[in-house]
Amino acid sequence: MVCKSDKISVAFKTAVRRTLKNKINRTKNRTKWLAEIKGTNTSIETKKYFFRQIKEQDWQLYSVVLNKSRVEGHLHTAKGQNKLYNFLARFLIEKLPLRQTFTNVRLIVDRSKNKNEIQDFNLYLKNQIEALLPLNTALNVEHLNSMESTGLQAVDLFCWGIARKYEYSDFEWYNIFRHRIAYETEYLRNI
Repeated sequence: MVCKSDKISVAFKTAVRRTLKNKINRTKNRTKWLAEIKGTNTSIETKKYFFRQIKEQDWQLYSVVLNKSRVEGHLHTAKGQNKLYNFLARFLIEKLPLRQTFTNVRLIVDRSKNKNEIQDFNLYLKNQIEALLPLNTALNVEHLNSMESTGLQAVDLFCWGIARKYEYSDFEWYNIFRHRIAYETEYLRNI
């Protein structure tokens, strides 16, 4: 998800918080209080409510879906999976309109790596992507978990919709946000 200003990031934060408050945790007698939105356990009505909360228009989605059945065997190891993750992250980031950026790119990544893997990922991305950025643009990479980032929670909702499209031909949620997708591809698509 690309947000072109802090105002849009705040709009997503507000949308997530409102959805949690007004739809997910609204019952006072609730025994379990949820602190984050997940695509898998959120109803379509709640997803639609979330989407209606986003009034800002200057944001887009970029997606690469990996056809895992065509991934070579050596990439199924832990080391191979890290290399594949890094490669796909770079592949997708190269599709972003980075040349339009003026002063700062803040990349928030869902934390799934250990300390050494994070260092490798950050170094790899900086080496690959800084050439795509204007000279005066800083690249900041942060690895957060979804509890720390409402933006990652929003992305999880959209990723769920994209996954449902490819795995089950379920377009119900996807069709609601599909006009926000600037780039979408299936990597290693079946021919």
